[in-house]
Amino acid sequence: MSEHEGKIKIGITLGDFNGVGPEVIIKTFADTRMLQVCTPIIYGSSKALSFHRKTLNIAEFNYTTLKSIKEVIARKLNVINCWEEETKIDIGKPSPIAGQYAFKSIEAAVKDLKMGLIDAIVTAPIDKKTIQSESFKFAGHTEYFAEQFEAKNHLMFLVSDKLRVATVTGHVSIKNVVAQLSIEKIVAKIRIMHDSLKRDFGIRKPRIAVLGLNPHAGDEGVIGSEENDIIKPAIKQAADGGIVAYGPYSADGFFATGNYKKFDAVLAMYHDQGLIPFKTLAFSNGVNFTAGLPIVRTSPDHGTAYDIAGKGIASEDSFRESVYMACDIFSKRIEYDEANAKPLAFSRLGNDR
Repeated sequence: MSEHEGKIKIGITLGDFNGVGPEVIIKTFADTRMLQVCTPIIYGSSKALSFHRKTLNIAEFNYTTLKSIKEVIARKLNVINCWEEETKIDIGKPSPIAGQYAFKSIEAAVKDLKMGLIDAIVTAPIDKKTIQSESFKFAGHTEYFAEQFEAKNHLMFLVSDKLRVATVTGHVSIKNVVAQLSIEKIVAKIRIMHDSLKRDFGIRKPRIAVLGLNPHAGDEGVIGSEENDIIKPAIKQAADGGIVAYGPYSADGFFATGNYKKFDAVLAMYHDQGLIPFKTLAFSNGVNFTAGLPIVRTSPDHGTAYDIAGKGIASEDSFRESVYMACDIFSKRIEYDEANAKPLAFSRLGNDR
């Protein structure tokens, strides 16, 4: 990591404190080498962290408690208490109380992110049901951040060292997928993916694969017409705009034959079509990145995992990779924007004679 990257301030939301979020956070930053990567700021509760630390019997986990982001100490683990009251923690059990405080953590981190007081954000898992309230009526983090940062077009992008997958439709019931597909929407998602691959991942000429919707990609209209009517025209429109995109590919054969290795990213039509192969191939170190936002937000590619919460067996690999990726993308955006900034107008000799 460069000296600049070492100063990156990463905001970390606590997530649902009845789940594995606190555990993977503690395990990640119990390794003090992480403090050479960035300056982490946990938004949550020192009491909740202490409760989980004792439950997990992890002795080497030190942090500094702050009242506000203005007190942050570089290359130390900082904790901002978003609430002072005692909270009931029932590890492994869904709870509206846990959902309420998970949102307090997110809300505080987003406020500082909007003010430019932190550089990027890593979100620990939430329970999408218990977090619902008058203030949070979203299917998940992705939709909330898109609304907060006014990103009309955004992309849920699952990333690992083996595979990058995104979806046209996100947290949508399967019965509503077809109704949400259109040429315009698929083209918009391809463009976001293309731009993100260039700006966020440093790929100069990205190659994108687009999956079909139906089995065998519709078999030329025998099984379904969406490929011919929607997906193929969208791919052609994107290609006509200078994007290297191919497809539609039959999803089962595409992954089974290893064809995905020929591409920089894959665009699936719906959630499970893309996330099942991704999590099969890269669950241990996969990262959920929201492309298309003006800010950098990543998260581990797993949920609250109530069934193993508090048992000390949750892997922190995905969360650690989320921190690394947030730092990398933040730095790559700076490099890309500087390299592509409009140069100053060149004054030829004699212009002012």
